[in-house]
Parts: sequence; structure tokens; C-alpha cells
Amino acid sequence: MSPIVIDSIGYGALIINLYSMSTKGEYKLRIISLIANAIYVLYGALISATPVIVGGTIAVFLHAYHIKRLKIKKSHND
Repeated sequence: MSPIVIDSIGYGALIINLYSMSTKGEYKLRIISLIANAIYVLYGALISATPVIVGGTIAVFLHAYHIKRLKIKKSHND
């Protein structure tokens, strides 16, 4: 894969992550951040950067946990 495509994936993850910070509501922020971090994991794999892969993977699991927690909390309130 060309370096331009790989860099574009990294910048895409960055843009999505920054966009997530401008959203209202924790649920939406976490969904978008989860997507961004999944892309960071892909980017890290493409550039063979273990710290990026590990950090992105941890973030994906943390966001998934909090999304599940928010869904459970919402279902108890309905």
C-alpha cells in the first residue's frame, strides 16, 4: 500500500476523532471515537507501530464497555 494511502488512513482517523469531540452526548461521542480508534488500530498495523495498535485497541474496548453501560442504563430508565 502506498505511503499516501496509509497517511490518509491516519489523518482520517484523526479527523473522525476530532469530530467526535464536537458532538453532543456521551453515546454519540463514544460511538464515533470507537470508529476512529478502530481506524487507528488499522493505521498502526499498516505502519507496524505497536504502541498505536495497543492504545487504539484499549480505547476501542473502553468505548465499547461504556457504550454497553449507557445502553443498559437507558433500558433501565425506559
